[in-house]
Amino acid sequence: MDERRIDAVVLDWGGVLTVPVPAFIEDWLTGENIDRERYGATVRGWMGRDAAPDNPVFRLETGELTTHEFEALLAAELVTLDGREVASTGLLRRMFGSARPDPAMVDLVRGLRADGITTALLSNSWGEGYPEDLLLELFDTIVISGRIGLRKPDPRIFEHTLDRLGLPAHRCVFFDDAPVNVEGARAVGMHAHRHTDAESTRAVIDQLRGAAA
Repeated sequence: MDERRIDAVVLDWGGVLTVPVPAFIEDWLTGENIDRERYGATVRGWMGRDAAPDNPVFRLETGELTTHEFEALLAAELVTLDGREVASTGLLRRMFGSARPDPAMVDLVRGLRADGITTALLSNSWGEGYPEDLLLELFDTIVISGRIGLRKPDPRIFEHTLDRLGLPAHRCVFFDDAPVNVEGARAVGMHAHRHTDAESTRAVIDQLRGAAA
């Protein structure tokens, strides 16, 4: 008897299907000798819970800003520890340079698809640096914020994803490394959990799958 509680697993990209965000950001900060205080203050102002709705990150993630426009704005806020300017051209590519897929998570998603579980990607995009071949292999449905003009945690992007899946919220589980996005998914009725590592995420999925695990 199939007693599973979920039919689909929905996952974020950066920090969930990849190595942790702090790890690849640290590689970039160290490699370019970026002033961490300046970077941290900028990110908090643009991504914190009190960030203005028209800030550059929100506009990038909804496709209102091009990658080049965003890179210019971000580079203008940064400086190296020895006082040099930070080059804007290719800034996002350099920032995400070591954001490699997490092999354990790739294996997890492959196993889910092999077991008949529907898989979906739901990602707030900072440009289009996704490994498209891998996405097509891993996911039945791909929802990227900049392509549809909506971003997490807006409830409309979760509803859009559910519509694409053709499933009710309570039959889907969502994983993200950002608590605010987990809260957004729960608000529309999805099972939602903060991702920290493949082992704990697998445990949550197995629990939700019940006897089908």
